[in-house]
Amino acid sequence: ISALASSGVTTPAMRPSFPSLTFPNHYTLVTGLRPDHHGLVGNNMDDPVLGRFAMSIRAAVEDARWWNGGEPIWVTAERVGIPTATMFWPGSEAAVRDVRPRRWLRFDGKMPNTARVDQLLAWLDEPSRPGLATLYFDTVDHDGHEYGPDSPEVNAAVAEVDAQIGRLIAALKARGISANIVLVADHGMAQVADDRRIFLDAQTDPANLTLVHGGAVAGINPKPGFEQAVGKALLGRHDHMECWEKAKIPARLQYGSHPRVPAIICAAEPGWMIWLSPPRPDQKMNPLGGMHGYDPAHPTMAAAFVAAGPAFRPGVVVPTFDNVDVHPLLLRLLGLPAMATDGNDATLAPALVARAQPRR
Repeated sequence: ISALASSGVTTPAMRPSFPSLTFPNHYTLVTGLRPDHHGLVGNNMDDPVLGRFAMSIRAAVEDARWWNGGEPIWVTAERVGIPTATMFWPGSEAAVRDVRPRRWLRFDGKMPNTARVDQLLAWLDEPSRPGLATLYFDTVDHDGHEYGPDSPEVNAAVAEVDAQIGRLIAALKARGISANIVLVADHGMAQVADDRRIFLDAQTDPANLTLVHGGAVAGINPKPGFEQAVGKALLGRHDHMECWEKAKIPARLQYGSHPRVPAIICAAEPGWMIWLSPPRPDQKMNPLGGMHGYDPAHPTMAAAFVAAGPAFRPGVVVPTFDNVDVHPLLLRLLGLPAMATDGNDATLAPALVARAQPRR
């Protein structure tokens, strides 16, 4: 990764979108839309029509209706005849707006990173070579949650992913493929501890609400008839936490207008987590070392960005930017027209050797 960065473009930090969670930010990177606009407002969501969404609910993950609020880059590319391949990416397992990637696989967290690279290379060896491909490694995120961001285990996970990126670059070179590579993370990671937990049942009766999601950020829907009581107990600033009505979330977070956003959002101070209740004595809880989902402006949530290839100027360091600006860059690299999104095409333009002409 360092070699790739030295030959290409880097930034001090790329800011994720709020909430700084996996599915919302993966989809932001490929649509250029904030979670509040593309509709993946959390890893776990409730929808009055569609029901429950969670990363573990296969039927929901494959239901395009959850994803149709945004148009991922592979849909745009396929519509103009550019073949695409997604070696795992949230949204790629559904026929978003009735279009699928030319090649895709169901996510399998047990698939080794070597096999993921090998599968992508196999697709590149086919006669109809993809013009756009995605590749996803979840090793660093997994070990960051389990052991913490500064752990030896995370260092080892980074080394493993680094080696696989090296394999990919070497294999592309051996095949004579001159590719533009954009390496991104979806979020950062903050150190947490079991003694830094906020329990909502200390503020209000948990029987009066539905916890849509917890963790670094909690989404709460009061049950009918209990809106005033729950709001009075939760809204405002608390030790290590602040809660807002969805319509009054600070404007800088650009969140709260989508119908799937719960009625009350509580954001924990980085390093703290929000739970509904303490675990029961008979409940075995796996300790967590790291968590994300916090305020994107916090340094621990900063995400990586490295880009290199024939389209990029070597040695360029662009100022800190928001991850919605990656999508306009991808459009330009593919020669596709600009789209009306939350991203700004001008942000990463200085990183390019020349401004490619959009496809007509």
